[in-house]
Parts: sequence; structure tokens; C-alpha cells
Amino acid sequence: MSRASEKAYEFIRTRILSGEIKPRTQLKEEDLAKMCGVSRTPVREALRRLEADMLVLRTDTQRSFVPVWSDEEISEIFELRAMLEGHAAERAATRLTPEKMAQLRHLNDLVKQAIVAEPADFDSFVSRNREFHDLILEIADSPRLGRLVALLVEQPILQRTALRYGIEGLLRSHAGHDEIMLAFEAGDGAWAKHVMQSHIRQAFHATIIEDENGRHAADLSDIELYPLGDIDAVA
Repeated sequence: MSRASEKAYEFIRTRILSGEIKPRTQLKEEDLAKMCGVSRTPVREALRRLEADMLVLRTDTQRSFVPVWSDEEISEIFELRAMLEGHAAERAATRLTPEKMAQLRHLNDLVKQAIVAEPADFDSFVSRNREFHDLILEIADSPRLGRLVALLVEQPILQRTALRYGIEGLLRSHAGHDEIMLAFEAGDGAWAKHVMQSHIRQAFHATIIEDENGRHAADLSDIELYPLGDIDAVA
């Protein structure tokens, strides 16, 4: 991928994940090219890559837009994530070193600090929580597994899960981390797998209860596509 394509890819991807470019937004190459400060060809390449990442959906008429996830699709994403991250926790339980355990404890403490801050620091919670899960994937020592999980956790619906929690929900999520740590300390892979899968399922229910879309991403018959609107261009 050329430097211009990489620039366009990062620009669009960052704004989709942050929610700045919202679901149902139509992604027009000409508009994006102006925003990114590149020609249309790099934007076209970036959109193809984002489509492979499941962050962009292309219609039969070759229009690109940010998808809206149905309950069924969200459920499938979480089911796959539970299976994969459960497997990662099982592998990690037998591969932990004292140094990695100390790192996990430290990250888990930072997650708790973000929750009990006044007011709760959601941005810090999201970043530290992701670091905790990423470290477990690193300890699991399976690059292929890590790549598969990355495709799932970067979906915007998962990126915004924490914002759907109240403080009690955040504390329950942290309690899941605590039990995962107990399983790791016991070196019990089966226990770690079970707790991680339950932890992910809890996140699913927090998401699906609050989700207001409930329509299939590929069904355009009743979806109004939004214009890009005022998105800051590359300086």
C-alpha cells in the first residue's frame, strides 16, 4: 500500500472507530479525497482495505457506507470473540511468567482506578481494558489468534461498549478481570477460559440491551444514508 493509501486508510479508520463518521454515512471517494489531501485512487484502495476489515460495506450499486449492525450480527461478533479470547486465556494460563503476571495486575489496577475516579474516566477504562486483553493475547503466544481477535475488537460496536455501562456495569466487568487473575494464579486454563467467555458474554448483553439500531447492515431498503458532513480534514 502506498503512503497516500495508508494516510487515507488511517484517516477514515480512525474516524469510523471514534464514531466521528457515524453508521449509515455514505463514503464518497471525492469527498474523502479532499479531506485526506490525496487523490481518489488512494481513497479507493483504503476503502477496499476497510471493507476487508469489516468497517465499510459496499453495496451492489458500488456505494460504500459505514454499516449498521443488527442484533444477530452483534451476537455473532461477540460469540466469536468469546471463543477466541477464551482460547487465548486458556493458553495464557499455562504460559504466564511472574513478570507478565505483575504486568496484568498493574493494568487491572489501572482499570479499577479509571472506574472509581470522580467522575469515572471512560477513556482510560477503554484503553487500559484493551491493554489488559491485548497482554493476555500476547502471553497466549499465537500471532494468528491475535490477528483474528483484532478484526473483531476493532468493530465500532465493541469500541463503544464501555460507554453503554453504568458504574455498576464497569465494576462487574472489573470483577471478571479479578476472577481471570485468580484462574491465572492457579494455572487453571479451563477456569480461565470459562471466566473469559462469561466476561465477553456480559459485555454482549450490555451492548445489545442498549442498542437502538437492530437492522441488518446489508439491508439498504429502509436505511437513509447520511452525508459525511463536517469532518475535519487532514491539516
